[in-house]
Amino acid sequence: MLPETEFIKKILDRLEPDRSAGLLKGIGDDCAVLAQSGTKVTLVTIDSLVEKIHFDLSWHPPYLLGRKAAAVNISDIAAMGGVPRFALLSVAAPANYKQHLLDKFMAGFLDMLDEFAIILVGGDTVSSQELTFSVTVLGEMAEDEVLYRSGAREGDLIWVSGHLGQAGAGLELCRTHPHEKYQWPELVQAHLDPSPAVKLGRVLAASRLVSAMMDISDGIATDLAHICAASSVGAEITADSLPLSPALKEVASRLNFDPLQPALRGGEDYHLLFTSPAANSGRLEQLVKEKTGKDIYRVGKIIAGDGVKLRGNNGQTSDITFQGYEHNSSKLTWAANQKTQPAILLDDSDQ
Repeated sequence: MLPETEFIKKILDRLEPDRSAGLLKGIGDDCAVLAQSGTKVTLVTIDSLVEKIHFDLSWHPPYLLGRKAAAVNISDIAAMGGVPRFALLSVAAPANYKQHLLDKFMAGFLDMLDEFAIILVGGDTVSSQELTFSVTVLGEMAEDEVLYRSGAREGDLIWVSGHLGQAGAGLELCRTHPHEKYQWPELVQAHLDPSPAVKLGRVLAASRLVSAMMDISDGIATDLAHICAASSVGAEITADSLPLSPALKEVASRLNFDPLQPALRGGEDYHLLFTSPAANSGRLEQLVKEKTGKDIYRVGKIIAGDGVKLRGNNGQTSDITFQGYEHNSSKLTWAANQKTQPAILLDDSDQ
């Protein structure tokens, strides 16, 4: 199968320009945006999780998998600044699949919906050779507050809302170091049970201090490249500004890999990635702290040109455009800048 970006491009090439007054944004953002009557819009997102590609039940408890299946879609709503409202769930399962495992999945799924007052309004069940969950979430917000990927401008600052590389490192602990994973519970939790940043997304959208936004699902190397492509700009991030947790640094030292690699390429952190005019930086940091009690991290700036550049600690730059997690590649490695022996491989068949 083609890489995801190429596959989507082939679909777009076949579509006629949409002339529907009801469609404000189609393919190319975290959500489709549909007009409502008045000043509000509906946000629509869909995602699928397939066993042995997106999850492995040998280490992913069904209850936490249910929470994650909901969370990754809720995160798309947060990425536009919206409020999630309704969900639909489709389950494809082998005929002999154990019902108690599906019951635990549903308990986790519904608990995550309850955290955000989301109502499950429908879905489908079907027999299949592979266990698959497909989730649709609908949200809403004011039309003039929607944050798209396409608003970044040269000179804007680039921000992330949390530590990078947590989920990628947690995945590898589950895959290759199962007996050691309990030493770093925050990394494992980041992979198994992510938390969508709905409150922060609303704060940022309502502030009108932000120019573009999306969530980090495929790693900043790829997700920032999406913002650059949509906004017709380039980006430069600096290695020493990327927020790395003490736990990530510790496990990287113990298992002998460069912590920058999961931070750049690991994916599934589900923090928010956003840009803002430089003049707004002070007000933005203060507002987020006041409203959420949390910090945001400035990691770079928007520049002229295209693609994503990484400025290393030695002052040299390298191109990392679209070098994050690729859903349709056979293997993704954290090869660049690794120490002596590569200790970690990120296998597409297990994420």
